[in-house]
Amino acid sequence: MSIRFDDRVAIVTGAGGGLGRSHALALAARGAKVVVNDLGGDVTGEGGSSAAAEAVVQEIIDAGGEAIAHGANVCDEAQVADMVQKTMDKWGRIDILVNNAGVLRDKTFAKMTLDDFNFVMQVHVMGSVTCTKAVWEIMREQGYGRIVMTTSSSGLYGNFGQSNYGAAKLGLVGFMNTLCLEGQKYNIHVNSLAPMAATRMTEGLLPQAALDLSTPESVTAGLLTLCDDEAPNRTILCAGSGGYAKAAIYETEGVYLKPEEQTPENVRAAMGDINNPEGQQELIQGGQQSMKFIGKAAQALGVKIS
Repeated sequence: MSIRFDDRVAIVTGAGGGLGRSHALALAARGAKVVVNDLGGDVTGEGGSSAAAEAVVQEIIDAGGEAIAHGANVCDEAQVADMVQKTMDKWGRIDILVNNAGVLRDKTFAKMTLDDFNFVMQVHVMGSVTCTKAVWEIMREQGYGRIVMTTSSSGLYGNFGQSNYGAAKLGLVGFMNTLCLEGQKYNIHVNSLAPMAATRMTEGLLPQAALDLSTPESVTAGLLTLCDDEAPNRTILCAGSGGYAKAAIYETEGVYLKPEEQTPENVRAAMGDINNPEGQQELIQGGQQSMKFIGKAAQALGVKIS
């Protein structure tokens, strides 16, 4: 099996360097026509330049591929609409969107300003929402789409000094969870990538020997599996240093307390059973939890649910 993207058109945000550059080059090398999006700001979101995106485009062209650059701010609806329109004017379709653009403004929550919290949320969450909204109807009409959110272990598990980043990154998982339900009948698959790589966002955080193992290319190998015809749907793929794993949210079977037993003391006393992982499930929509709890109550009370 060979994963190819011939005749596919991909938009990769934040593709002027790091992971985004690696994603864009790899998609192009396997046949995709690529829009290299990058505002050109620094890691905190300050400044702007088209030079980095243009350089990646030139790399793709020099290797025999097709690409254009666009400097849209992913949070600006009008700029994103212009990027999408220029893509449609040139190639007539959009098959793949990789929401990779991001910023860092790390501080402990006690020292973090609300402006810094909001800015990180805007770029990661609303930037991904804005770009996804701009391509969503195109993908629905053509009956095909592959969208990748970039989440993070900081969102899945937490990381000291990254309350803003962590909140944003887990928010994208929630966004994915609903989009895969709404897009499924249109052959739109939505997945998330949780990457770990040596980029300007990880400089100084790990020893150099560890960074040397953590190439962007190893992460991109995983990203490509989320973008082709056989891509999964609703998968959180974790990738770094050549390691690949799936992350998932599981819910325990839990317990049922009768109405007269429903006190905080009894909930606390039942925590051992509530925490018991035996029989836990990966639920795929919120209604499953509702029906589980209603089913337990109905069974215990002899109520028939029609």
